[in-house]
Amino acid sequence: MFAAAAGSPNLMLQATIFLGAALLFVPLGKRFGIATVLGYLITGLILGPSALDVAGDAESLLHFSEFGVVMLLFIIGLELQPSRLWALRRSIFVLGGLQVGLSGTLLMGILYQFFSLQLDTAFIVGFGLALSSTAFVLQILTEKQQLSSTHGREAFTILLFQDIAVIPLLAVIPFLSGVREQSYDLIYFGKVFAVFAGLIFASRYVVRPFFKFVASSGATELLTAVALFIVMGVSILMGQIGLSMALGAFLTGVLLADSEYRHELEASIEPFKGLLLGLFFMSVGMLTDVKLILAKPIFIIGCAMALMFIKFGVVTAIAKISGNRWPTSIRLGVTLAQGGEFAFVLFSVATAQNVLRPELANTLNLIVTISMALTPLAFLLLEKIGEPLFAKSKPSREYDTIPDHEHQVIIAGFGRVGQIIGRVLRMHNIEFTAIERSANRVDFVRRFGNQVYYGDPKNPEILRAAGIKKARVFILAIDDLERSITTAQYLRKNYPDLIVLARARDRQHYYRLREVGVRHIWRETYLSSLDMSRESLQLLGISPEKARETVQTFRDYDDDLIERQQAIYDDEASLIESVQSSMAELESLFDEDIGKARKMDLSEFSDALKNQATPVDEKDDIVPDPKA
Repeated sequence: MFAAAAGSPNLMLQATIFLGAALLFVPLGKRFGIATVLGYLITGLILGPSALDVAGDAESLLHFSEFGVVMLLFIIGLELQPSRLWALRRSIFVLGGLQVGLSGTLLMGILYQFFSLQLDTAFIVGFGLALSSTAFVLQILTEKQQLSSTHGREAFTILLFQDIAVIPLLAVIPFLSGVREQSYDLIYFGKVFAVFAGLIFASRYVVRPFFKFVASSGATELLTAVALFIVMGVSILMGQIGLSMALGAFLTGVLLADSEYRHELEASIEPFKGLLLGLFFMSVGMLTDVKLILAKPIFIIGCAMALMFIKFGVVTAIAKISGNRWPTSIRLGVTLAQGGEFAFVLFSVATAQNVLRPELANTLNLIVTISMALTPLAFLLLEKIGEPLFAKSKPSREYDTIPDHEHQVIIAGFGRVGQIIGRVLRMHNIEFTAIERSANRVDFVRRFGNQVYYGDPKNPEILRAAGIKKARVFILAIDDLERSITTAQYLRKNYPDLIVLARARDRQHYYRLREVGVRHIWRETYLSSLDMSRESLQLLGISPEKARETVQTFRDYDDDLIERQQAIYDDEASLIESVQSSMAELESLFDEDIGKARKMDLSEFSDALKNQATPVDEKDDIVPDPKA
């Protein structure tokens, strides 16, 4: 792989030109919403013979930059810890296996039957096109804040399986090649077995102790050298026995996934992987013949759209059969409909191994590139047309009918706060009525045997049905600030004798609840922060009694301060001045404690307490932040 690159006298000049162009065009493309991978491809097209033709020989650069693919697969292996794979086994191997298997087989059959490709060529092309773009999809899902949604999580697991599936596809290419320099006999397979056994042994008994030895030297630059040495050494070893270098890197990554040095390895390789992958995609773009799309625009664009429709249909059907609702299945189909960057990798390696003709590889690269470029348009159509239809067809769920229990306690909001309160009340056999406006949360909590009713706590009809007239205590545990304030206003106006215990997310929420008349309020992170502070002091050597006294002093002061700031919380300038003044007052309180400690000749306590008397971090809830 490196021979051609080493023989090119202009390699450094080419790499410099490519890096400079990437620094200009890729950020510029990002401003227009173009994904990074697509930006690299477009940069290569601009530099290549189809446009400016300024970079010279791209073949040598492509061979050199293929090492970025090797590093990518090593990092993928590092992330695939066996425990993580087992936890996600259903989504990864069922959904992912069905998607790659059905899409690849269907595309292979179409190519073999209607485009008269040889079976081995149709196999590589079909399964190469079945892969979607990991980088492209994860970027879009992250930007749209959909990565934690149902279709986002399932897309991630399918992409994870696709990343794994690349390995056997790369490994099988030499077997499909017409040029077979390696004789696949028993001796060869014995060598393969010996290499794999050696990798397993070396990863545990050689690499880890050696990494520990280098790390103990304190020379941090050597950690990067070790990481590069491992990847390069294994890759060259695999190449010598006729197997894929990427396969060796991937297996090494998996074997080191549970190593204590996994994060150091990943951090060391990541910059090189990113740069070399960028060069790889630019090389692919440079070698792509734009004249093809000008000569056959309808065919190229039509094939890209046909690819997207086929994959969309397969993924949507698999998702629906797996138990998803139609909207989720359609979203997943749109998400994974495009071709991916690993198609470029497969087609490049297949071309080098004479499995694909260069002109066919160029056509396929164009089809994949256009499918990636059409993906933002597909998401736009989904948002403008699909989502409104999904909203209309979504079955409206009626609020639950709440029995007339007339319990003394009503809990509004049965999330993380409401559930803990409910469990404590149940310990004392105190009956309560819990109301939650999230249908998904209601269904989830009910699976664990909890009784909670679906309804909106700020709806007067729901409150009356819950027995608000007979209730003595109302737990206001709603997370949404505006809904919490609206509910509190209604309760104070219509049920002034009802005792309301409210949860506040921060100081602003606290001030607004006090403003509408709520008197019993707990900031949700406040007591936990004080408890952690007390434990921290004790771990630093301060006695439990002094730690409790210090925290209580702070709590008393802060409780008084928050009352004083109630009148000025919406005046930012006054609040900032109050915060600065309060910090000085608090420091003086601790200075007094330090003075007392010195008089008592408690020098150790004095020094420890003095270290604690620095201004408190304003970003926490401990010190009042004007905007918190």
